Amino acid sequence: MARLNKSLQNHTSIALVYFVLAAGLGCVLRFFRVLEIPVTYKFIVHAHSHVALLGWVYLALTTLLYKLYLSRAEVEKKYRNIFWFTQLTIVGMLLTFPFQGYAIFSIIFSTLFLFASYWFTWFFFKNVPVEYNHKQSLKCAKLALMYLLLSSLGPWALGAIMNTLGAASIWYRLAIYFYLHFIYNGWMIMALVAVFLYILDKQNISLSEKAFKIFFWKINLGIILSFLLSTLFTQPAVFYYILGGVGAFLQLWAFYDLFKFMSVEWTSIKRKFSNFFRNVIKVIGVLWLIKMILQLLSSIPYFANLATTYLDFTVGYLHLTFLGVVTISLFLFLDYFKLIFINRKRFLIYVLGFILSELLIFFKAIVSWQSATLFSEYYFILAVTSLLVLVAVLGVLLSSFKLSRT
Repeated sequence: MARLNKSLQNHTSIALVYFVLAAGLGCVLRFFRVLEIPVTYKFIVHAHSHVALLGWVYLALTTLLYKLYLSRAEVEKKYRNIFWFTQLTIVGMLLTFPFQGYAIFSIIFSTLFLFASYWFTWFFFKNVPVEYNHKQSLKCAKLALMYLLLSSLGPWALGAIMNTLGAASIWYRLAIYFYLHFIYNGWMIMALVAVFLYILDKQNISLSEKAFKIFFWKINLGIILSFLLSTLFTQPAVFYYILGGVGAFLQLWAFYDLFKFMSVEWTSIKRKFSNFFRNVIKVIGVLWLIKMILQLLSSIPYFANLATTYLDFTVGYLHLTFLGVVTISLFLFLDYFKLIFINRKRFLIYVLGFILSELLIFFKAIVSWQSATLFSEYYFILAVTSLLVLVAVLGVLLSSFKLSRT
């Protein structure tokens, strides 16, 4: 078991390497407006997003799912095969997207990654020990993987749309938004909920079966219906706004149920978890609440049009989810299971960089909305805040290398 944990620590370190690379590419994008950088901006955007979502988050989540549910199933060799095949696809994307954008080789590696995700999902469902079948967390984990599969319909559809309707078609954007919605709100959020419920269950803190079923149906029906919010740029019938709003409201309601449960169990949580764990959970809760309130607001036609017209609102929302809710949760959970080591000062630097960049992104969106003028040093300051995130993540990576060697 100790050898396996070392192996998983190494895998997590590889995920962090991808995060460092994604953060570095993000800095290139930010400094693009400050310095003369001889790159194609659009190509770097593609590389940045793919390495962040598929290198950092996907690998971190699948490593956690393996550790939690499969580490005693004696399937380590099969898992290693899947892991290294996945690395081939991610490195392939890293070496092609920055230089050619969406072209033959980057598309090949992206497609191979889809097959890698199908392979892992099949492997997971086949090998989870029966002792976990009644666990609430496993139900969330399995559904998270189903959302991952569902999201892949978006990339598959893109090829057909490009060959028939073209990139200017609304169906092209809808396919991308379908993919992003079910990756962010389905796969990532449900997988994190699964890990959190697993941690609580190990401390004998769990929802009643009735309460879990209500929470489970609310959040998942909400995830499915709220996809309609991603279609509002087409200005559809009012019915779509209402259903999308119902989806956003159901997710907010599910969050309230979880919050109420945590409040009741807080005495036990205080006794069984460290101050750091409890404080970070509070931060994640606040960020998740903000995310869902913004999502609910986007069901109102005025705000939906605002997000469509001023894309910095959408960029800020996506970064809030990725750098805030998802990444901070991953840092906490990976640290809890001793797969990485989070130095508290470096964590604070990361949070500072994240908060400052979010404030600046939303500030630019508001300035554009109000037809005002940005201050002259805006892009330079935004680029510097990105460096804070890069430095913090690099620090986490170096600490994790030391952990894996001890």
